[in-house]
Amino acid sequence: MGSHEEVMIEDGFNVLRFENNGDETVHFEREVDVDMIQFHFGLKGRAKFIFNQGRYALDLREELSLFLFNPQKELPVHLEIAPHSWVVSILISIKKFHGFFSEQADHIPFLSPDNSDKKYYKDEKINPAMSVVLSQLFHFNLHPSIKKLYFKGKVYELLSLYFNRSEDANTEACPFLVDEENVMKIRKAKDIVIANMAEPPGLQELADQVGINLKKLKMGFRQIYGDTVYSFLFDYKMDYARKLLDSGSYNVNEVGLKIGYSTASHFISAFRKKYGTTPKKYLMSINERV
Repeated sequence: MGSHEEVMIEDGFNVLRFENNGDETVHFEREVDVDMIQFHFGLKGRAKFIFNQGRYALDLREELSLFLFNPQKELPVHLEIAPHSWVVSILISIKKFHGFFSEQADHIPFLSPDNSDKKYYKDEKINPAMSVVLSQLFHFNLHPSIKKLYFKGKVYELLSLYFNRSEDANTEACPFLVDEENVMKIRKAKDIVIANMAEPPGLQELADQVGINLKKLKMGFRQIYGDTVYSFLFDYKMDYARKLLDSGSYNVNEVGLKIGYSTASHFISAFRKKYGTTPKKYLMSINERV
């Protein structure tokens, strides 16, 4: 069964949640003013945006985001949501968005005067930190009176994470990252810790494996991924654990073992630290929503 919800954060600033837990594709349409910026996040499954009366389409796959803005033409939301798929969309007026970055507009390319009349399109992967926030927009246990405030805080956090992750935005602050070889080594380090999440190597061992010194590894990893190696890995493991629980194929003990926790109590403690609830209560919340 498909459902959608729209929450107005402020005038000209809305967040939409789409949840299709059924076996049929669900369609949703909404008019959008020409001065609105659109962010769309594929949290689960897949979806498709239809434009120009069906003559053009953009896919939104799981763990991908779309950023759309066209000051010359309205882009109404016409969304096809595949079975068992979740999407979060943010619509925000360009005027309000400018207000976020009034002193740092140069950091956002499409806000520069040269681009003021140009359409803008970008698709990127959703990183683990963003995935956590998106999940929290679906799984929460709050009194209805503070739901709007909660959504506002989470959407601001999500946009902050989105614009903080550009790999080339701050290369001058860390000159060695201009070297593509070093960037590739750090990306390889990220792949290694993910592939060995249950038993990750130590930092020095990791630096040796990818052929970079320890200082550059630590500084470069934070520069590219916005966090330390092990904080990044913790977020990734918790997000992976959540997806394993979502699948319904594993119990709490099995999920904990898969991501490297030798005892269930350690996994439960870590999960609670990240999500504010236990894996068991998280599973119960999923079952209640299905």
